[in-house]
Amino acid sequence: MVISNRSTAPVLDMAAGFGVETLVIKREEFYQTEQLLDSLKGIDLLVLAGFLWLIPGYLVQAYPQGIVNIHPALLPQYGGKGMYGMNVHRAVSKAEETESGMTIHYVNEHYDEGQIIFQARCPIIPGEAPEQIAKKVLALEHEHFAPVIEQLLLKTDRS
Repeated sequence: MVISNRSTAPVLDMAAGFGVETLVIKREEFYQTEQLLDSLKGIDLLVLAGFLWLIPGYLVQAYPQGIVNIHPALLPQYGGKGMYGMNVHRAVSKAEETESGMTIHYVNEHYDEGQIIFQARCPIIPGEAPEQIAKKVLALEHEHFAPVIEQLLLKTDRS
């Protein structure tokens, strides 16, 4: 199942084209009710990608060590509310870091504080623009995200 908070997200059409069930959620429903849990019956692992809302406690409790997110930095640095996308890469560049990377982590009730599952690193050339850092980090995400998720699914047994 693919779930999005944006009805115009291209991934919804892609999923539908493959016969994968889709669901669009509204912010109010996401935080005020546990109705989403009914839609998730039979789902073993929730994988977030580009989802910026804080995950509510009822969902974290229903899926302990069962919600995974990807972050475009080497956590614990450059994480937390507001640290996403180019905001992260600008901060890394401004701090004149010598490396950056990506982190795949479990989700808890706080932004970017869950247990780290996997990290990959890339060097940063002095003076490198945030846009270039973003390209390097995105390449790492594309290289590692699916294989890490596959490994998690192979060892997940919640049924």
